[in-house]
Amino acid sequence: MATKMLSRTLTAARPLSHQAIRPRHLLPSLTQIRCITQADIDDPGMNGGYINPPPEKRQFRDPYADWWDKQERRNFGEPLHEDHDVLGMFSPHVYTHFTPRKGFFLMGCFIATVLGLCGVVRVYYPDRPSVRRAYEGGLDRELGGPGALLVSENPTPA
Repeated sequence: MATKMLSRTLTAARPLSHQAIRPRHLLPSLTQIRCITQADIDDPGMNGGYINPPPEKRQFRDPYADWWDKQERRNFGEPLHEDHDVLGMFSPHVYTHFTPRKGFFLMGCFIATVLGLCGVVRVYYPDRPSVRRAYEGGLDRELGGPGALLVSENPTPA
C-alpha cells in the first residue's frame, strides 16, 4: 500500500517539476531587450498625464511651517513625487551633520590623542620598585631539573 501511494505522489508531482523549468530557447536574448531612450524618460504622457513635482526630500522642508500633515510635512492636495517612498519622512535620513573631510579630521584627532596619552603614560610610568630575586644556581633542583631528588627509583604506572 505504501509503495502504491508513493508512486502516485511521484507521478502527481512530476508535471509540476516540468512546468517550473523554462525552456532555454524562450528566454530573451540581449538583442531583444529594449533600451530606454531620453525620449521615453521625457515623455509627459508616460504617467498618464500626472504632473511629477521636483524631487525634494521631506527631511529638508521647514519643520515649523504650517503643514496640513505635520508629520509628513505635506499640504492637503499636494501632488506626490513618483519616488515618494524614497523622499518621504519615513525613509532613511540623509546625514548632513559632518562632511567626510571633517569626520576623518576628527577621527585622526582622536587617534592622535589616544596615542599621545599612551606615550605620556609610558614615559612617566614608574619602574618596578623592587629588584628581581636571584637564586644561586637557579631553580633547577627545586623545579624538578636534572639534580632533583626522585620520588622513587622504579616508578610504577598507576
